[in-house]
Amino acid sequence: MQPSTNIFSLHGCPPSYLSHFPTSSPFGVNGQNPNSFYSFQNSINTPQFMSSNYSTSDEAEENQRDIINEKKQRKKLSNRESARRSRMRKQRQLDELWSQVMWLRNENHQLLHKFNRLLESREKVIEENAQLKEETFTLKQMISDMQLQNQSPFSCLRDDIV
Repeated sequence: MQPSTNIFSLHGCPPSYLSHFPTSSPFGVNGQNPNSFYSFQNSINTPQFMSSNYSTSDEAEENQRDIINEKKQRKKLSNRESARRSRMRKQRQLDELWSQVMWLRNENHQLLHKFNRLLESREKVIEENAQLKEETFTLKQMISDMQLQNQSPFSCLRDDIV
């Protein structure tokens, strides 16, 4: 076994990274603490420190409430934005439907106008057809009368005249 060696005795002083830690005992002579670091630890149980514990927990609760309130605010903003987008989408749909209604009304008007012109044309065709039937009847009557005249005894005289 090797003899125990104090690492500080090799270099004469502690390294700089250890300078923040106390090197003496936390218990001084006659119960007095020579080191301020340990006196801080002894004051932990004092009412002043205990109230700071409570204030720390109050601060933590307040921070939690702030975080919750912030989340609620973000959720409200998100919901408002979502509702705004929904209203815009509905407005676009409504505009498209109105546009479609106007287009269909215009087309309906054009079709009605075309239908009325066709009805008028039909009426003219029916009148013209009636006139043609009447003319056909009169022409047939004339032909029939002429055939009767050709069969009459005087038909030969008539042929000479023509």
